[in-house]
Amino acid sequence: MPLASVHCRAQIGLNAPLVDVEVDVGDGLPALALVGLPATVVKESRERVRAAIVNCGFEFPAGRIIVNLAPADLPKEGGWFDLPIALGILVASEQIKALPEALSKTEFYGELALSGELKTTRGLLIAAVHATQADHDLVIPQVNADEANRAPGAIVRGARSLLDVCAHIEGVRALDAMRVGPGAKAVRADSNDPIDLTDIRGQTQAKRALMIAAAGGHSLLFIGVPGSGKSTLARRLPGLLPRLSEAESLAVAAIASASIAGFDARSFGLRPFRSPHHTASAASIVGGGPQARPGEISLAHHGVLFLDELPEFDRRVLEALREPLETGEICVSRAARSAQYPAAFQLIAAMNPCPCGYLGDERGACHCTPEVVARYKRRISGPLLDRLDIQIEVPRVTTRDMYELKATGANSREAAAMVRGARELQARRQGTCNARLPISDVSRYCTPDEQGLVVLKKATESLHLSARGYHRVLRIARTIADLASAERPSWEHVAEAIGLRKFDRRALSAADDIPEALVIGQEGR
Repeated sequence: MPLASVHCRAQIGLNAPLVDVEVDVGDGLPALALVGLPATVVKESRERVRAAIVNCGFEFPAGRIIVNLAPADLPKEGGWFDLPIALGILVASEQIKALPEALSKTEFYGELALSGELKTTRGLLIAAVHATQADHDLVIPQVNADEANRAPGAIVRGARSLLDVCAHIEGVRALDAMRVGPGAKAVRADSNDPIDLTDIRGQTQAKRALMIAAAGGHSLLFIGVPGSGKSTLARRLPGLLPRLSEAESLAVAAIASASIAGFDARSFGLRPFRSPHHTASAASIVGGGPQARPGEISLAHHGVLFLDELPEFDRRVLEALREPLETGEICVSRAARSAQYPAAFQLIAAMNPCPCGYLGDERGACHCTPEVVARYKRRISGPLLDRLDIQIEVPRVTTRDMYELKATGANSREAAAMVRGARELQARRQGTCNARLPISDVSRYCTPDEQGLVVLKKATESLHLSARGYHRVLRIARTIADLASAERPSWEHVAEAIGLRKFDRRALSAADDIPEALVIGQEGR
């Protein structure tokens, strides 16, 4: 009997290498052998495929069947191999006569129910992107058509059952291509977050810091007593960020497609907001597991990763954030495989000043000893703190602010417009946001004016800024200048940037804080 070959793909991280499902039906004792590094779920397809073929009115071949998933050294996982295996068996046993072009230029995906119906399958967006690059059509379960159609230029044909696919490849009843135009692909909202900045009373400085973080893509740490609004402020950030571009939306959707939860069409085009609990493991944050799936930092790509109660996270989890904060990507390595995922997320974190939360609060009675407070703060290492661009205190909301009838400050729509303008300036000037500006370009784009250099030099000497802290102050000052549409950062912008680095100013007394920097700037005039 003839040999059949059906195209499909495996999934390794965000890659989808081509797999040829080769089927040979020969004489011998009845048996179905699966070779080519199939995982357990693929091996179990024997019984699903057998039942589906029989229940669709075909005969399951009585001879020896060999199914080879080539290339042989590539691990194969997932239930979507059911459909190509079933088609290969039917073609090889000559129960259906497939048109040559129907198999050579088409890839088939789908998990089979025992009745022969096609069930939903995870990860098809990644397969669709790679299939389109190879100029292949796709035949997939109809319920997954919306996901696969997110791939630009994809020709997707949705099927309900094995019988539909058989009729298509025989030319009896072709499956219609389900194209989606560019305008219909993005399901977007005016804002990622329906809540508004004006819902927060008071906290003028914290709102300002949030807008600066949004404008430059900077990481941000809120330190304050319980109930001061740290988490509420953090959840307003996605509503200030610009909309994702089509390419960014596709990248975010591809990572979601590779995750355990899978792709959700309702979230396409929206910036991710991930808020894992502080008991989360390092593998869930960074990524891992037997299949080296993406973690929270990759699922937050082009979006926000919010870590509430930062010191309560495991030390290994926090230290794992250092590299992706710098590089914007993460390599998840396991014994059997390795996968590279993008992780250009914006980190927002919140913490209390001490374990009880009331250190320095005039209304709260803090009973933490200095040793306990020091041990609590040491849970966050100096290198990680140095990588947090903005570190700001969030004081308790005053009674006057809580009972204020009229909201003060810009609302989310107005703030988002300012952020969008600053981001457009950065895109025209350097092609990326200020937080992602390479060190080689910091001196070119972020150097302040003469008076600003005086302030920066004094601050570097008195605060003992590290090289990383020095460059972060420059980037923040550049963002503040962009919000003001200034050509170069001035001494005011530099002074405000220094004021947003709380842990760089911890050695100074209250009298020597920002007012000193302002005096330095005035003397330099």
